[in-house]
Amino acid sequence: MRIRHTAAALLGAAVLLAATACGSSGTQVAAGAPAAGDPAAGDRATGDRATGAAAGPETTLRIPDPGNSGALALGKKDGSLAAALAKVHAKVAWTGSAGPFAPAAQELNAGQLDVAQGSITSAVTALSQKPGFKLFAAIAPDNAGEGILVKDGSPIRTVKDLVGRKIAVNQGGTSEYLLLKALDRNGIPVDKVKRVYLVANQSAPVFNSGQVDAWATWSTFSVAALAGGAHFLADGAAVGSDNYSVWAVRTAFADQHPEVVRAFYQYLHQATAAQLKDPAKYVNVFTDAGPEAVKGKARDVTVDITGRGAPVEPIGADQLKRFDAVADFFVAQHVTPVRIDVRPHLIGAALLTGADVPTGGGS
Repeated sequence: MRIRHTAAALLGAAVLLAATACGSSGTQVAAGAPAAGDPAAGDRATGDRATGAAAGPETTLRIPDPGNSGALALGKKDGSLAAALAKVHAKVAWTGSAGPFAPAAQELNAGQLDVAQGSITSAVTALSQKPGFKLFAAIAPDNAGEGILVKDGSPIRTVKDLVGRKIAVNQGGTSEYLLLKALDRNGIPVDKVKRVYLVANQSAPVFNSGQVDAWATWSTFSVAALAGGAHFLADGAAVGSDNYSVWAVRTAFADQHPEVVRAFYQYLHQATAAQLKDPAKYVNVFTDAGPEAVKGKARDVTVDITGRGAPVEPIGADQLKRFDAVADFFVAQHVTPVRIDVRPHLIGAALLTGADVPTGGGS
């Protein structure tokens, strides 16, 4: 789906490291034409009048700010994203900052964001509510950047050593998924460990102070820990993770502006493919000094993990099988009350690429 030194630094790294099946069902409108019920339409028209545009109001795509690193950060700096969107009479507005998907999903539902990146694990949980978004693209699981962390020198040497220990997780998302997968794979009953539920960006100080024995997390936060004296007890590959990163778009926006979603997807695909070839170029895009910069070993870890990543792709049959595996696992582990079928919440690959991709069913 698909950097500040503290939590803000690593939020930017999510885009660096990271950060479909069914056709959209709404009425398609011409690029730039405001649609009824679009909460951003008034702002778009106001901004257009201010610039004196004559071709009608531009469509504004609201995206969480990528910070100092990643494909979108470089696209923001060099103007390539703006140029790609301009071809479909659209422009970008950077809103807030990239972070965990749960709050971003709420902002999508409330009409405060148009697109956001997260994990399929968090998306499945969010889809159990009344979602106002659909998934349109995915990035293969980050086996190198996610997992269960312990401090160097910890007596915990294997997953079975977690019995009786406290592990920091964020509820209903990547962290909890990784821990539960590790326990399941090693035949350890869930009640044999203590899950300590924390907001993701509050977990680092709790882990560093020794208040928990381990921490299940992903690359946004693991980079600093790996650079500062921790290691993976089990990474994504070791737990058999199906945790794809996904991109979500507000449903009303996709219905009203499919050409903008297509242009944004195509930019993400090309930019993340280029990032894999030269990951160092995408670190510290705006500055290599100050709290937003990634330095020393953390920079080396970031470049290494990014180089082992994958580009943004449409969601097809192979990805759906693994999304189903996450949904099945979450209901079996009582994370969600019922099994979530993601198919009604997908945008077809044909819209994104112009060529149909088999998805194994859906709306």
